[in-house]
Amino acid sequence: MENGKIEAIWIKRAQRGPMDAVEKAEMIAGKGLVGNANQGGRRQVTIIDAAVWERIMEELGAAIDPSARRANILVRGLELANTRKRILLLDECRVRIFTEAKPCERMDEVLPGLKAALYKNWSGGACGQVIDGGTVRVGAVARWEE
Repeated sequence: MENGKIEAIWIKRAQRGPMDAVEKAEMIAGKGLVGNANQGGRRQVTIIDAAVWERIMEELGAAIDPSARRANILVRGLELANTRKRILLLDECRVRIFTEAKPCERMDEVLPGLKAALYKNWSGGACGQVIDGGTVRVGAVARWEE
């Protein structure tokens, strides 16, 4: 069984607002991260892969912090591509992946060409719904439920 880990957590204060890095956060089933602008709906939590972000930065010749992706959770050691309907265990929490997180035009405000680079094969990450809430911490295990 492949295990990954949570490398970073960000809370988005408001739509288009700043991304605040936190060491731990609370997730609420059916809602998302406490204090995050996106509550309810299908995109309760957004997750990106550290290795994919690093590869894209290398391809684009840039060194931009992954918080610029505006996702909530950065994981390493897990493949996110084509994981629709799978259950991701993040520390104490369970998240059902709904779909890939397609990048918006804001990515080209960060770096021209970033939107297109993130668009291919789930490179922009995944988004999902919180099934079981709890605490999620930087450094904790992230893994797929069998």
